[in-house]
Amino acid sequence: MRLRNGNSPTLANPSGSMMTVLVTGGAGFLGSHLCERLIGEGHEVVCLDNFDTGRSANVEHLMAGPRFHLVAHDILSPVPEGLPRFDRIYNLACPASPVHYQRDPVKTALICSQGTLNALERARRDEARLLHASTSEIYGDPELHPQPEHYRGNVNTVGPRSCYDEGKRFAETLVTDFARQAGLTARIVRIFNTYGPRMQFDDGRVVSNFIVQALQGAPLTIYGDGSQTRSFCYVDDLIEGLVRTMASGAEVDRPVNLGNPEEYRVRDLAERIVAMTGSSSTIVHMPLPVDDPRRRRPDISRATRLLGWRPVTPLATGLEATIEEFSTRLAQGRRPVRQPLPAMAYG
Repeated sequence: MRLRNGNSPTLANPSGSMMTVLVTGGAGFLGSHLCERLIGEGHEVVCLDNFDTGRSANVEHLMAGPRFHLVAHDILSPVPEGLPRFDRIYNLACPASPVHYQRDPVKTALICSQGTLNALERARRDEARLLHASTSEIYGDPELHPQPEHYRGNVNTVGPRSCYDEGKRFAETLVTDFARQAGLTARIVRIFNTYGPRMQFDDGRVVSNFIVQALQGAPLTIYGDGSQTRSFCYVDDLIEGLVRTMASGAEVDRPVNLGNPEEYRVRDLAERIVAMTGSSSTIVHMPLPVDDPRRRRPDISRATRLLGWRPVTPLATGLEATIEEFSTRLAQGRRPVRQPLPAMAYG
């Protein structure tokens, strides 16, 4: 274990309003934005990450503050001793894009199982409330559209995506049963395609693929004919949903979809990004990967009704912010993505 910060975590401030929060996977794309939000609200935050897909640069701007603590640790091992008692635990640790979770599928499955169990064990020990980050991938290639929480999915248990799809399905079962037996308060969110600043260039997701390719003047890679659809939620909106779900009452006792219900064809997104970047990039087509979902759109009526939540960031606004941040990183000489990208389905 390595704790990076000059101060030791504390339990509460004199007003009693501050909580001590653990974010597993906190140096990743979503995790870093969540840590930033929690620090802004005045909480003490311990960020746990093994830097497999997370990056210390994502949380570097938080390191100077006294309430942020970065711990290098793999969630496949129990949460380290020597850390404070946690009031809340956000379990975000897991590779979340096909390029990354297919790189070591056995480890991905173990993160969803043993890693989730380790987070739950720490929550039981600390009597902490836990939020588990699940995914729209548990619906597989859906036969019901849009996807409500009661839909049980259409998932291939032995396909190239199964380590993640089935891993997350198992994790939902584990969180539900563990919480019931241990008397824990646990929440589960099913996250649909999220995009924004700090996405990795080479994570294989459609937004990051297209932006990097367009900025480099490389052909934009579309798998299949581009008629498949996705729904894109800006990261700030998603983080708001996470925070609201964590704070929710007993009425939120089952998984909740978090995503943007606006649906776009992949080829339309490609054309929009080319136009927004002023790129001369062309579009090329590659074979559709195995088990690539044809349509993906969340039914968020439950989140809207119970949490008062729905996305507020227009796609154009979110893409503009993402393109600007990607441009800055590329100008700084950050490692660009190789061409062509691996033929894996968009996460």
